[in-house]
Amino acid sequence: KVEYRVPLTPQAVELLVSYGHDILIEKEAGKAASYSDEEYLAAGALIMADRKEIFECDVILRVSPFDESEIDLLKGHQALISDLQINAHCPNSIGKLMQKKMTNIAYEYMEDEDGRKPIVQLMSQISGSTSVVLINEYMSKSRGGKGVLLGSVTGISPTELVILGSGTAAEFAARAALGMGAIVKVFDDNISSLRKLEEKLPQRIFTSVYYPKVVRKALKSADAVLGAMPISMPSPFRISEDMVKKMKPGSVIIDLNVSQGGCFETTHCTDLNNPSYVEHGVIHYCVPNLPAIVSRTASIALSNVLIPILIAIGEIGGIDNYIKSSKSFRKGVYVYNGILTNSNLSEKFNIPYKDIDLLLAVY
Repeated sequence: KVEYRVPLTPQAVELLVSYGHDILIEKEAGKAASYSDEEYLAAGALIMADRKEIFECDVILRVSPFDESEIDLLKGHQALISDLQINAHCPNSIGKLMQKKMTNIAYEYMEDEDGRKPIVQLMSQISGSTSVVLINEYMSKSRGGKGVLLGSVTGISPTELVILGSGTAAEFAARAALGMGAIVKVFDDNISSLRKLEEKLPQRIFTSVYYPKVVRKALKSADAVLGAMPISMPSPFRISEDMVKKMKPGSVIIDLNVSQGGCFETTHCTDLNNPSYVEHGVIHYCVPNLPAIVSRTASIALSNVLIPILIAIGEIGGIDNYIKSSKSFRKGVYVYNGILTNSNLSEKFNIPYKDIDLLLAVY
């Protein structure tokens, strides 16, 4: 998998070192985010040419989930903090993490004291804004699109963007598209969420629940469609292949939910080396880690959330103590000391799980 983000910036490393942490960075880990090894060295990190040395640390941070071959390199009884990306896993990888008595924390599930998911929200903001830039790019003739501009030009009908979902990513995409003069239509099954979105935006937009006829009509006239549904969106609201077939040739689909199975029946997971494909004349962009396109911005955002957590882990005497003391951080744990604690993974892979709060009464 192609990933350009890094979980800690040199500035974050410098701060953590000042608190007494030893930070090991894999050689050129920050290169794709425009951070050099020299910057990390100056911040007090140790640069490791062999990733096996990194994989022996007590706490390991990265962005991508670990694959089976990487799990084999782990010594066991460690803590891994990374993306989960549930569809990137298979039963074997989860089984290996359990066998090695690992503790795994997912960025997607971590919460703050207010019950919000800070990393999800920040990455959603970045995804929403970046997706509009991508839509503009892929509608251009150089990318195989119709050669139209997202937005409005005097004397020309504005282009139309349909957004599925009304969460953070949808808000930032709508805001960017409206700023360019596009017509924005947003669909969601939650009226309250649609109303909140309308209140946040600078001008009125078209909003609707998922009436099949209304959705079908909107997709037919759309120049671009953004899938930004909440993770819990019921499957009946997935856009069928038949609906995609009726979209304009050269129109663009961007699916921000591909790591959760996708918003469209025609969605296939891609990566940043080969991000797009054409199906039924419609350009599809289905990269699960879209924020990596703006890797430096995304790395800073990720680092900002992780810094206070890592400082707190050090001050309280280790990650096990922090999991016990922080209910919000505990929400991110999906494997604890080799025991699966996440119901979604349990259902997906038919592996028994235990409630982490009950486990903590034992450990």
